[in-house]
Amino acid sequence: MHLSRASTLGRLLVAWVILSLSPAHADEVAKTEGERGETPADPIDAAVAATGRPEADRARDADRRPVEVLRFCGVGPGTRVGELMAGSGYYTEILSATVGPDGRVFAQNSPFVLERFAEQPFSERLARLTLHNVTRLDTDPAKPGFPAGIDVVLLIRFYHDFYWQKVDRDAVNRAVFASLAPGRVYCVLDHHAEAGSRDRDVQNLHRVDAAMVKEEVLAAGFEFDGEADLLRNPEDDHTWSVFSDNAARRDKTDRFLFRFRKPRD
Repeated sequence: MHLSRASTLGRLLVAWVILSLSPAHADEVAKTEGERGETPADPIDAAVAATGRPEADRARDADRRPVEVLRFCGVGPGTRVGELMAGSGYYTEILSATVGPDGRVFAQNSPFVLERFAEQPFSERLARLTLHNVTRLDTDPAKPGFPAGIDVVLLIRFYHDFYWQKVDRDAVNRAVFASLAPGRVYCVLDHHAEAGSRDRDVQNLHRVDAAMVKEEVLAAGFEFDGEADLLRNPEDDHTWSVFSDNAARRDKTDRFLFRFRKPRD
């Protein structure tokens, strides 16, 4: 009788262990942990989910998709990132949390952009960050001041502005090339203009011909390493301004995301 009872208990224990290891059970545990607000295991997910981020930033996440963008660009714990034209710091904050104490973010803005709109929000954001792993660079983007040997350079939604702001784009791209370690990457994200339009719409619509951007970056010595379509929008006809008064269009532009790599040789 005692042996039968022990055998039954043993079978129940084995069944419980199998259930606990099943994918369905794992999914349920993950769901429960998410409901409790526990930090996601992925460092980029955790950075985006951080409770201290401004609600205005959170409201833009679904359309800007920072998790997928940073994964495509290869950012992670310990990464040394050069952020060209950081603006008010939407990405700077996510980068700081993602790279962690062993990484570094070199957040660059031009004096022109700081004076126009970024100085106060950018300064306030940096003062609020809990990790002291961000180096602020108030410099010309053609001479950003990035140290040599960094892993990733990001240029998010700003390449088109270099045209009308009369920035030497070749100098920018060559400075990025010089700062990257061999085999490391330069990611450029911007708003699609009409194919073949070149730089026609860089100021009035704040868009740029993607083919032209690719040509200019390759001319600086980079290799083209891939394109992500995660921010494509077929409903955008490329004729409306990025700063349209129509709130429904904010962050809804058709965008390209290119990854370039510095050759290892």
